[in-house]
Amino acid sequence: MSEVKSINFDIVSVNTSEDIAIAALEGFIIEAEKAIKERGIFYVAISGGSTPGRFFELLGETDSGKNIQWDKVQLFWVDERCVRPEEDTSNYGLAAHTFLDKIDIPIENVHRVSGEVSDYSQAVEDYENTIRNVFELKPGKFPEFDLIILGIGDDGHIGSLLPNSYAHFDTEDIVTAVYQMSGLNRITLTHPVICAARKLFLLASGDRKAGILKRVLEGEPDEVKYPVHTLWPIIDKVTWIIDSDAGKLLSI
Repeated sequence: MSEVKSINFDIVSVNTSEDIAIAALEGFIIEAEKAIKERGIFYVAISGGSTPGRFFELLGETDSGKNIQWDKVQLFWVDERCVRPEEDTSNYGLAAHTFLDKIDIPIENVHRVSGEVSDYSQAVEDYENTIRNVFELKPGKFPEFDLIILGIGDDGHIGSLLPNSYAHFDTEDIVTAVYQMSGLNRITLTHPVICAARKLFLLASGDRKAGILKRVLEGEPDEVKYPVHTLWPIIDKVTWIIDSDAGKLLSI
């Protein structure tokens, strides 16, 4: 038996993508209540993509979502595409039209990435400074989010830590830009920040994720080829929430 298969993954298997959204909502509420009770504040970073959309809608539609103590929530983004916030591909835009305008969160508690800024280095610096100020970080320290919510790409990326990208090797910064030969450039939290979180949810839904889940969960770790493997040293903090289609090839 390989070393990877001896890992005790915390996998929540549900039937449908709707069930993923419900499970994510329930987990979000639990983590928020825990953090607010223990420390008086809830630091959370969310991702974009297709999978969390329904979860976001539940945050804005349900009483349990609306009744979160949003004035004690500091909301960040794991990553952002370098587009204007009103663009369909904007991670902030997805949150804005699914739940942000339906909850009572102070505007000063919402910390988006300025993906529309043409000088990406300035956008990186601004977002890193925001994080340092909100967390009141001392020099050289990383933020400790109470919860980070991730998806997984068909290629095994998380956030905007893409396969074979130099961003994987950025271990000193909090935020970095990711430049691509084709497609949209991005800005992302670095993997030390992601791994420093107290808790992480990783959501995976649909047939398209079945192959990558089997490869990363049952294969040998390769952090450069599959950036999700950067989570393996802290895998005990990760809860995988997957539906039956995404998990249909798994034997673990």
